[in-house]
Amino acid sequence: MAEGYSRETDVHVHAEESALGKLSADDTRLPTATIYSSLEPCTIRKSRPNSCTELILRSGIRRVVFAWREPDLLVQGCRGAETLAEAGISVLEYGDMATSVQEINGHLLA
Repeated sequence: MAEGYSRETDVHVHAEESALGKLSADDTRLPTATIYSSLEPCTIRKSRPNSCTELILRSGIRRVVFAWREPDLLVQGCRGAETLAEAGISVLEYGDMATSVQEINGHLLA
C-alpha cells in the first residue's frame, strides 16, 4: 500500500507518519492492513502535534508489527504498544529481532 522511512521528507518525519501520509484517510484497505515498523510507534512527539500511535489509531489499521521498543534515550515513557493494544489493535512484537534493528539504526544510539 505504502512505505516510508524516518527523515524521508524532512528531519522530523517518522516512518509510520511518512507511510500513512501517502494514503487517503478513506482508503478502504486500511482496516485490513498491517503496519510493519522496525521501531515501536511513538506516543510522544516534540516536533509534531500527533504521535505515530495517534496516526495509526486514526487510520483504522488493526494490526501493528515491530521489533524494537522505543528506547528511553529518544523519548521517555513511550507506550505505543500498550496504547495500541488497549485500543483493540493487534500488536506483535518481535523482540528477538531488536538487536538487528539496533545495529541498523545505530545512529539513533549515538
